[in-house]
Amino acid sequence: MSESLHAKVLVVGGGPGGYVAAIRAGQLGLDTVLVEADRLGGTCLIRGCIPSKALIHAASTYASLAGDSMARMGISAGESWLDMAQTVRWKDSIVDKLNGGVTALLKRAKVRVVDGWATFQDGKTCTVETASGPVTITAEHVILANGSVAVELPFLPFGETVISSTEALCLTEVPKRLVVVGAGYIGLELGSAFRKLGSQVTVVEATDSILPLFDHDLAAPVARWLKEQGVTVHLGARAKGLDLEHGETHLIAEDKAGATLRLPADKVLVTVGRRPNTQGWGLEQMAVDLTGPFVKVDERCATSMRNVWAIGDLVGEPMLEHKAAAQGEMVAEIIAGQNRRFDPVAIAAVCFTEPEIVSAGLAPREAEAVGIEVLTGVFPYTANGRARSMEAADDGGFVRVVARKDDHRLIGLQAVGGHVSELSAEFALALEMGARLEDIAGTIHVHPTLSEAVHEAALRALGHAIHI
Repeated sequence: MSESLHAKVLVVGGGPGGYVAAIRAGQLGLDTVLVEADRLGGTCLIRGCIPSKALIHAASTYASLAGDSMARMGISAGESWLDMAQTVRWKDSIVDKLNGGVTALLKRAKVRVVDGWATFQDGKTCTVETASGPVTITAEHVILANGSVAVELPFLPFGETVISSTEALCLTEVPKRLVVVGAGYIGLELGSAFRKLGSQVTVVEATDSILPLFDHDLAAPVARWLKEQGVTVHLGARAKGLDLEHGETHLIAEDKAGATLRLPADKVLVTVGRRPNTQGWGLEQMAVDLTGPFVKVDERCATSMRNVWAIGDLVGEPMLEHKAAAQGEMVAEIIAGQNRRFDPVAIAAVCFTEPEIVSAGLAPREAEAVGIEVLTGVFPYTANGRARSMEAADDGGFVRVVARKDDHRLIGLQAVGGHVSELSAEFALALEMGARLEDIAGTIHVHPTLSEAVHEAALRALGHAIHI
């Protein structure tokens, strides 16, 4: 039986951008409907950020049982073992709890959730095919939060052997030989995790460096870890396809010299990026402009069609959960009559490799490239007591601050090392507040914590570091 709904706000997509937009709209008293074809939480919660970090944590825990650090600390854990199927069940239990939490939050905000795939007939009307029949929804405002999907290479279509990050997070057996195509953050996060779990890992990257979104100094400790762990990295190499002959699977690639590489693989993990999810839901029926593959929006996330908004991965880089959530909250408040615009000073990005990387704002070379004369201060983890007590001081880690030379205003903060992801909030806050080196130097940082390295980096940029 068909049903018709009318709402003030229609949100399409229940990922972090969409569900945050819907919750905030509900809090503001707006009659809101959210449509989601999969589980609430989107890529990040269901098959991305959260499950991958759970797997990375499990892999690190497993690897530590057999590592030298345990013996140095006087700990003997006995013979280690791995039940990958149980690891996946544990990971799924975390996802289930968070998914249930999102469901409860939407209910509390009085948001109606419609389960099914939305297809638009025009800019303000869509039909959702649900289990109980079609539902037609018409709204005054539409928020497009359709997210993104993994890029599939035409010569390496996803299937049993070739997988995306989604399938990698559901493997119930550790592949003996894993070839990763793409040395960006997704490929190296998962590749490093599977190496810790026992896979022989090979990485194929078309560019001349790993982690091309981060500068060389930040990527160097990760490259060192990969080498120490026996991960083979082919830079300047291009994947060409699979060879399935003779009962063996090989990834065929071509190196920078033109030589053919035959890389044995039980699984091939393709992580060459993500693209906005613009197909199959009727975008062509909406009068919205595009910029390249993305939906074009202004500083308020408004599209070219009145009262149609777009947020998150659909509108461009960076494709990050916290960007999508911030945009979703903002759009809901604009619809409710508030004066808002999306203009962050910086959006911090974290790479959960071994070791971790966090970056916010401009790196020194980026600042110099746009004509900004800078002061930098670098403080190594080897001189931080908390890092030493956590076995995190010997991986080449450091904290770096970048400031304008003329007024000492911070324009960038970066770090690489164990657990540095937890510094990302201080980095973002310092940039948003317009902090100067003297502000960081004059803030008493708690001892013993990793954050002391931020304080010392600022002192060093000012010429008077204490502990180095």
